[in-house]
Amino acid sequence: MNPQFKITLEEEDDDPDDNEVGCSFLVGLIQKNRRRLRKAGEDMHTIGFAIYEVPPQFRGQTEVHLDKNYFLTHGQKARSETFINLREVSTRFKMPPGEYLIVPSTFEPHMNGDFCIRVFSEKQHETQPCDDPVNAELEDETVSDEEVESGFRNLFVKLAGSDMEISSTELKTIMNKIVAKRSDIKTDGFSLETCRIMVNLMDDSGNGKLGLGEFATLWKKVQKYLGIYKKSDLDGSGTMSTPEMRIALKEAGFTLNNNIYQILVARYAEADMTIDFDNFVACLMRLEMMFRIFKKVDLDDSGFIELDFHQWLTFAMI
Repeated sequence: MNPQFKITLEEEDDDPDDNEVGCSFLVGLIQKNRRRLRKAGEDMHTIGFAIYEVPPQFRGQTEVHLDKNYFLTHGQKARSETFINLREVSTRFKMPPGEYLIVPSTFEPHMNGDFCIRVFSEKQHETQPCDDPVNAELEDETVSDEEVESGFRNLFVKLAGSDMEISSTELKTIMNKIVAKRSDIKTDGFSLETCRIMVNLMDDSGNGKLGLGEFATLWKKVQKYLGIYKKSDLDGSGTMSTPEMRIALKEAGFTLNNNIYQILVARYAEADMTIDFDNFVACLMRLEMMFRIFKKVDLDDSGFIELDFHQWLTFAMI
């Protein structure tokens, strides 16, 4: 889950003094803004970094963020001399030419902090952040009216009322009654805005309400998200930390880069940087809606779309 930076070393040192052939470089990891935070009672994090060799299949690529499976099966090639609670940790290395990953981290897991990586080398080098490509694998989970089981159909009749459709306001009442009975997840309740997002994603008819099949599809999706939420809540707190959020989004089929993750955390996290269940659902619904809209307009799968003013207003108001 940590940031990863690729360094490419191509030229060996000229006339090495120690007769050891290789590329010399210095890596420094700096904690940012800690003096300001210390005034608020926060101390320096204990920090360090490890260096791994980029596997052959990923050499020359930048849109890749190596996952848990890689780190479980590959050892580090080098590391900082120690993990220590100083503003900066730096270590000098000499390694064969090649591509390497610098992975900064705190000693304690799941700690957040701003940092800067500096690399100085004897010869020319190239350093760049590695990140996942932005993509989504979205399953077709549509449930037709005919596929709805009789028990769920009877429940829908009771919930929908005389018009046999569920509005955003009605959905808010339904969702909050359900989550109020659960003690294993934390939520301050589904807002009307979140419920509107849910209705907009499911509303194929365009009337702003959910019919039987649309509500059944939504219910199936919420159940799936609940399973992912509980599975990714590794500490059983009932909420999701930002690192757990990254795991959960990947489980839901989304691969996103760090920039988008930061936007999502700023938009959906609470003041203590945790995400509760209603915000988690709102985030996933919004993401799915944006991906589906783009893919629907991008007919030739070019990665680019062109909208006229009317289309832009229509999509922006969803």
